[in-house]
Amino acid sequence: MTGMEQRRLGRTGCDVGVVGLGCWQLGADWGDVADAMAVLHAAADSGVTFFDTADVYGDGRSEQFVGRLLRERPGEQLTVATKAGRRAEPLVPEAFTLEALRDWTDRSRRHLGLDVLDLVQLHCPPTPVYDDDRVFDALDTLVQDGALVAYGVSVETTAEALRAIARPGVASVQVVLNVFRRKPLEEVLPAAAAAGVGIVARVPLASGLLSGSYDATTRFAADDHRSYNRHGEAFDVGETFSGVPYDVGVAAAQEVAALTPAGTTTAALALRWVLDQPGVTTVIPGARTPEQARANAAAAALAPLDPQTAQALEAVYDRSVREHVHARW
Repeated sequence: MTGMEQRRLGRTGCDVGVVGLGCWQLGADWGDVADAMAVLHAAADSGVTFFDTADVYGDGRSEQFVGRLLRERPGEQLTVATKAGRRAEPLVPEAFTLEALRDWTDRSRRHLGLDVLDLVQLHCPPTPVYDDDRVFDALDTLVQDGALVAYGVSVETTAEALRAIARPGVASVQVVLNVFRRKPLEEVLPAAAAAGVGIVARVPLASGLLSGSYDATTRFAADDHRSYNRHGEAFDVGETFSGVPYDVGVAAAQEVAALTPAGTTTAALALRWVLDQPGVTTVIPGARTPEQARANAAAAALAPLDPQTAQALEAVYDRSVREHVHARW
């Protein structure tokens, strides 16, 4: 395993590599066990120490793969963050009881093969949950009972993030943050830094737009959210292309690609931009192949972007993207 810059993950008290691995895609039916394990091991070999999964990714399949990674790499300091709450049916605030949270986290413990979970994040719960003392008291109880070390939240909006940061027990907040989703820079990141709360940046490549490899003719499989959720049909549209209309995003991504320095990739440039933002702990791109996992991890070794490139990226956002996303999340 190679070394990587480490940052403190907020109130968890543990340090993690600045580039992690988002494990949503490992729960899908895109490949077999060997494919999933190859991606996980490639990431760990490249210095990734933070793995983000959820109990609903493949109905637990992703957690099981990550659990196998832990068994196959004993003694390594790997941190696993999972999520809970999306198993609620219906998904209403009243569903977030101590009994339900205990059931969900016990299931994750079994899948991951862990007696104690490192970090459990509420998985984009209904907005009223953030103001419900009962839910956070339940999470405190699970910490006291030794089921988990710490808890955080994964949010859709900056307003939800600020509510969560104000909670004294919240260790980390996961937000959509990328070159095309800059609003968290204004209030969320400063508030998190002041409170000692970690920031986990998800969707850093805007569902692949910021790889610079898509164009107007690119087609996605029918069961890919980039096909079926472009208007928020299945879940928050901000999770798909960061909420940017596809044609707008493709054109803006071409402008970003033109700013990519020689010797690197547009994806690495986009990941480095996220890591340069004060208050960010770790960024969690997904990967479908070992090569992608290694390339993502390599972004941690890039030098911070020069001011001219950072300003040019901001200009792309202001000119093409801001009107579509800034006021919405």
